[in-house]
Amino acid sequence: MTEKVRVRFAPSPTGGLHIGGLRTALFNYLFAKKHGGDFILRIEDTDQTRFVAGAEEYIEKVLNWAGIPYDEGPNKAGDFGPYRQSERKDSYAAYVNTLVEKGAAYYAFDTPESLDFHRTDHESKGKTFIYNAHNRLKLDNSLSLSEEETASKIAAGTPYVVRFKTPENTTITTADIIRGKVSFKTDTLDDKVLFKSDGMPTYHLANVVDDHLMQISH
Repeated sequence: MTEKVRVRFAPSPTGGLHIGGLRTALFNYLFAKKHGGDFILRIEDTDQTRFVAGAEEYIEKVLNWAGIPYDEGPNKAGDFGPYRQSERKDSYAAYVNTLVEKGAAYYAFDTPESLDFHRTDHESKGKTFIYNAHNRLKLDNSLSLSEEETASKIAAGTPYVVRFKTPENTTITTADIIRGKVSFKTDTLDDKVLFKSDGMPTYHLANVVDDHLMQISH
């Protein structure tokens, strides 16, 4: 391989390490070592509501027990740290701001109660509520509000999330290493939340940003 192989095992500290997670770590470790690459441990702790004290230490203990040492991670500094997502919030904020500025993402002020109402209403009609291009302009977000109204809400401290603006009426085709050529229509997808109201990113944003900045190859 011409590029440096860099793979990562990125568990969430929400409890004990599952045997399936250990298997994933082992396969990543063996692949990296076969190609003279690096095996990185990254702790994906953005979901603070599910955080379990001591889980990170347990994960490292299990990896050491299994003979799967990492080359870079929380307790083995490298050139791409920090290795806990909760310590990388500034990076995520910068990228999400760029997406908003480019029109690829937007602020959404919908309350949990409002979203629950829409879901329940759709279910009563035998439908599924999807937050995307077909109803964005009917909901409470920076696409349906003026710039002044949006700025006023943010200044007033109104809770908001940042959603990805999924392209409309588009078919995306990609090459999957297992399934081969895969195509799907964007109209069936929702506008995923990238940044939560607690100031933490979701997996959809953090995982991509980290893999890019840490130069993860596989």
